[in-house]
Amino acid sequence: MAVSSTSNSTATTNNPTTVTGGASIANNFDQFLTLLTTQLKNQSPLDPLDTNQFTAQLVQFAGVEQQLKTNETLTSLLSLNSAGTATSAVGFIGSTITADGATTRLENDKAEWQVNVPRGGSATITIKDSKGSVVQTLTKSLVAGDQTYKWDGTTSTAQKAPPGEYSITIDAKDTAGAVMTATTKISGVVDGVDFTGSIPTLKIGAISVPIDQVKSVVRKS
Repeated sequence: MAVSSTSNSTATTNNPTTVTGGASIANNFDQFLTLLTTQLKNQSPLDPLDTNQFTAQLVQFAGVEQQLKTNETLTSLLSLNSAGTATSAVGFIGSTITADGATTRLENDKAEWQVNVPRGGSATITIKDSKGSVVQTLTKSLVAGDQTYKWDGTTSTAQKAPPGEYSITIDAKDTAGAVMTATTKISGVVDGVDFTGSIPTLKIGAISVPIDQVKSVVRKS
């Protein structure tokens, strides 16, 4: 709060402030210590502070102090954990990972997705470019379990799509015509790590893969 004063008036301007949980506890701790010390200094010798009340206040004092130490310990542990996660993420560079996702890169007329469906059936497969435009739509039979869908970059107009990032959407139905969920995974070589988010993000070209979505890692010797 900023206060400016003149001989005739007083103007007050409120500025928003942010108080963290640790700072709030620390302030209460200091205030409590000041109040307790003042109370002890000014108690009447003829009517001293009640022992039970004094004990209760000391217990409260110790509890606040312990909370402060706990917060400091947790902060240190979080810092160590973040550093360890960052170190682990850097270790992915140069490795081939498989992760949950629907966007992969078309390069040398080749793009692949790993697809899983619970039952056999058929699916309408839609492929879009990085701008969200549909470049290919087709129907394909699917078997139960894991399988690989390969795209050679041929568009619906029989042209070759340029290299870049493409995403896949699979609308699947089983042999009885019931809708079923198809999950997709992508693979690629990690060439960078982004630390700007809450968790590290692995980079496969322009594709971002959160580290917690990685399913497998293969490092060439």
